[in-house]
Amino acid sequence: MAELLKGAPVAAAITEEMKKRCEALKEKGITPCAAIVRIGERPDDLAYERGAVKRLDNTGIAIKHYVLPSDCSCEELLKVIDEINTDKNIHGCLMFRPLPDRTTEKEACNRLLPEKDIDCMTGGSLGTVFTGSGAGFPPCTAQAVIELCDFYGIDPEGKEIAVVGRSLVIGRPVSMLLMQRNATVTMCHTRTKDLAGVCRRADIIVAAAGHAGLITSEHVSPHQTVIDVGINVTAEDSLTGDVAFASVEPLVKTITPVPGGIGSITTAVLAKHVILAAERA
Repeated sequence: MAELLKGAPVAAAITEEMKKRCEALKEKGITPCAAIVRIGERPDDLAYERGAVKRLDNTGIAIKHYVLPSDCSCEELLKVIDEINTDKNIHGCLMFRPLPDRTTEKEACNRLLPEKDIDCMTGGSLGTVFTGSGAGFPPCTAQAVIELCDFYGIDPEGKEIAVVGRSLVIGRPVSMLLMQRNATVTMCHTRTKDLAGVCRRADIIVAAAGHAGLITSEHVSPHQTVIDVGINVTAEDSLTGDVAFASVEPLVKTITPVPGGIGSITTAVLAKHVILAAERA
């Protein structure tokens, strides 16, 4: 049986470190503060917001909520973003996406200052991810993969890593972050020729394609670490990853569960980004 790489201990370790750094900032008269911008009442947004608020509050971070109706105008949202940009007491901003209007979403994301963009909404933050320098932050989920590797002593340097997924939210950013750690990354997707063969040759598989059960027993080898970033809802309303866990787990060295893996680290990373932003400011 594979060793389970659970996310809870990783999140707890990050949170404890951030609590100490938050207290150090408060001793200097700085209270780290996050703005949460939500448009409408989508159930998935509300669920993530509850988890994020709990983590931020537990870390000692102040929270300022901006809740707008689902039919708000672009001008109303941009006014909120401008207020966040100019408020020196707000260090980071999380805006729930996708928005009802994609044009509005693009304008709002581009309006936010990269140094306050704690979940890689802006082009400036993506530039930081791809160049390795800048004021922005990587997506929390992509950074969570790095945090998990660090916690469990999985060094990407010199490793062959197959990242299955090419989105700007996870696949491409996590590939860049792993290459910054001197990994050799093959970025794959659902149309990759001989995907199973590419995955079997890798030391580490990062499954982030958004397709339930895509990675099966034919994709894996006994020496591997499998990191499942996928979150998919089944017909029975249960959560499953991109990895067919029951068939893959007995065959590999280490594996993350879903739920209970990468997803449980993301809010801790969000808090970490707020603290980093406050320290930089």
